[in-house]
Amino acid sequence: MSGVRTDYRHVSKLVQPAPAITLGDAMLKWYDIAPADEPVPSELQVLARGGLRAAAGSGSLRLDGDLGFVILHRCGESFYFLLVSTWRNDNELWETVWAKNGESEVTFQPWLLEGTHRPTFCVWELGAVWHEQQSWSRFLRSARGAAEREAYLLDTFAGEV
Repeated sequence: MSGVRTDYRHVSKLVQPAPAITLGDAMLKWYDIAPADEPVPSELQVLARGGLRAAAGSGSLRLDGDLGFVILHRCGESFYFLLVSTWRNDNELWETVWAKNGESEVTFQPWLLEGTHRPTFCVWELGAVWHEQQSWSRFLRSARGAAEREAYLLDTFAGEV
């Protein structure tokens, strides 16, 4: 009744911050999430960053000066989610999702789903999301000037989830 398979074994993963990415006038923190013994390969991070820059440059990803964060999540041997989350309307988290499944997919592609009940963040991603919620709340309670914006962008999380 819990929805968890009887053979499922939960493992820990690591959240690792990486350099932020600027897309137009938007600034996004970056997190890699992966098992400690299978980190996100650097070539996958380069591919993901290039895909986001291309999408922003073509107008298919419109961030309009947003602040937020990216999660590049290694979900298995060769499946990756690329989650772009930005803060909008003062206190809402908006998300665009891409995925890459194996060597046969040479780029990250939009992850399209049918239906109204859809997945959001998994248990590992929520570690980074929780930190970002706390960080954004501190920013919202501040004077929200340049110094506070910089403090938000420098406030990242690293650790086991």
